[in-house]
Amino acid sequence: MSPKERVEEITKLLEKYNYEYYVLDNPSVSDAEYDRLMQELISLEKQHPELLSPLSPSQRVGGQVQDEFKKVTHQRMMLSLANAFNEDDLYDFDRKVREVIGGDKVTYMAEMKIDGLGMSLVYNKKLLYAATRGDGTVGEDVTSNVITIKSIPSHINLEGDFEIRGEVFMPKKSLLKLNKEREENGEPLFANARNAAAGSVRQLDSAIAASRGLDAFWYYFVNAKDFGIRYHSQALKMADDLGFKTNPERRLCNGIDEVIDYIKEYTIKRPDLPYDIDGIVIKVDDMSLYDKLGYTAKTPRWAIAYKFPPEEVITKLTDIIFTVGRTGKITPNAVLEPVRVAGSTVQRATLHNEDFINEKGLMIGDYVVLRKAGDVIPEVVRPVIERRDGTQIPFQMITNCPECGFPLIRKDAMHFCVNPSCPAKQIESIIHYASKDAMDIEGMGEKVVEQFFNQGFFSNIAEIYNLMDHREEIISLDGWQSKSIDNLIEAIDKSKNNSVERLLFGLGIKEVGAKMAKTLSRIYQNLDNLMKASEEELLTIPDVGPVVARSITNWFKDPNNQELIEKLRNLNVNFNFLGSTSKAANSYFSGKTVVLTGTLDSMGRKEATEILENLGAKVTGSVSKATDAVVAGHDAGSKLDKAQALGIAVLSESEFLELIK
Repeated sequence: MSPKERVEEITKLLEKYNYEYYVLDNPSVSDAEYDRLMQELISLEKQHPELLSPLSPSQRVGGQVQDEFKKVTHQRMMLSLANAFNEDDLYDFDRKVREVIGGDKVTYMAEMKIDGLGMSLVYNKKLLYAATRGDGTVGEDVTSNVITIKSIPSHINLEGDFEIRGEVFMPKKSLLKLNKEREENGEPLFANARNAAAGSVRQLDSAIAASRGLDAFWYYFVNAKDFGIRYHSQALKMADDLGFKTNPERRLCNGIDEVIDYIKEYTIKRPDLPYDIDGIVIKVDDMSLYDKLGYTAKTPRWAIAYKFPPEEVITKLTDIIFTVGRTGKITPNAVLEPVRVAGSTVQRATLHNEDFINEKGLMIGDYVVLRKAGDVIPEVVRPVIERRDGTQIPFQMITNCPECGFPLIRKDAMHFCVNPSCPAKQIESIIHYASKDAMDIEGMGEKVVEQFFNQGFFSNIAEIYNLMDHREEIISLDGWQSKSIDNLIEAIDKSKNNSVERLLFGLGIKEVGAKMAKTLSRIYQNLDNLMKASEEELLTIPDVGPVVARSITNWFKDPNNQELIEKLRNLNVNFNFLGSTSKAANSYFSGKTVVLTGTLDSMGRKEATEILENLGAKVTGSVSKATDAVVAGHDAGSKLDKAQALGIAVLSESEFLELIK
């Protein structure tokens, strides 16, 4: 037997043993026999490096280090699911399904909704790549990390293209082990299994991902119909046969009442499962009905996710503290005795404003009911009145800024610090300026901004461009080295060349979001022209109302803001729009309202939107009589139907590409 043949033989055996151990939990060989074969494989690969494959069982311990993850455009959009929160929502979902397909009862597949990270695996005999969900259209190639999960097959016995989707998760026992190790090393603990899984999959060093004890369940055979499979339950059975780990707790239900019984059963069983779930997914089993049932912009109409009611706990409200946002808004925040809720420890929760606190009747020292809205955001529900003992202190709204002492003003339900020199406002404004949707300064996150501001390296937006003056001081700080500060300075310098819409959004003008900033930049072409615009002139622009117009003109009239603009100008920050207006003027799309639907093969939804907006189009999310054109990719759903019913122009992807040339 040649070395190549022996490597192939051992690889097949080890894949088989991995499947038995990690999927079936029923190994047929001893650990010693497995280790002996692995050592033989490693030895052969060392002697014959040309036989080493990234998918080899020997590589599943990780070790590959990457600079960044490549972007991957999904062959079919990874849709999210609509949510149901109670039985009425489920009955409503069932009614809508039956109205479309007819019949008294529908067969549904009910499955665990795993609390992890959505993932797509694409094969052609061997694993081609693993990609995160991303924005549904474009994800990240994390193959080097995902292949370290030993329950995932690197090869399958199936001809042709094959895509399967599922959830990478961290079992509860893996999280406990990981957090114990992190505690011993003095590292911050992971709040929950979902965060730990997401952080592990996105490690640039695959050896770290391999050490985290991740696992995965697979629940959607994307192109099952290409293989003559009609039912989702059959597709899952085929996935089992191909060696994928599917969740055994799934159940076929005849009608929505059986689904509800299943949900009640697993609401009780949920705490005893070895992994976290945050709901139950319900899918119509007959996949031949999917196109007939259709899709909304983001969700299929043949599936829904039932979300468990938020877990409620009781803890003590020990204090109420105040934070200052970039606009000067003062937010009261609850300081709580640490308590576990929905998988993580909570000790802070926003209380929004004075009226919110008074309406709930909260007092400092109260025991309060706490939950996580959507299992994510901590929310104080109500005080436990019967546990009051007279030691509670009534809430009193502050009258001066907690950072600078400046008197607060009240506007509507909110309180604001109007001191332009308030340090808290300056920190928040710099964080916003450097954020991804604004100037996108990589490496300048919230903690870095706070650290540098408190060290006196900068005190406003303009001064970040002089950070080079403090290079040696920064290197002397813990955690900073020559390369890291040089990379940050390079990113800051690079931001000077951004198109002006990023700058305009980054300036933090109230009512001017990213989309409005792009519209204004395209129309006025540069910041100087916009600065000269009157309220009356601004009101002629679509989507600009009196509040927006007044906010923009007032901002540019402020002497402090005028001084900031001049400083940025002298620092050579770009004030010009870099998009093409000549193209826009001559474009088919100029002045048109356009809707994108379905999946484009050539680009993601975000990229297509940006191109259309640069060509003068207004891109909206729903079809109406005001829509001029619909760009329809494959798997287009109800938007396409509505456009055709209204007689609106529908462009195929090839027609769209031709027009944007």
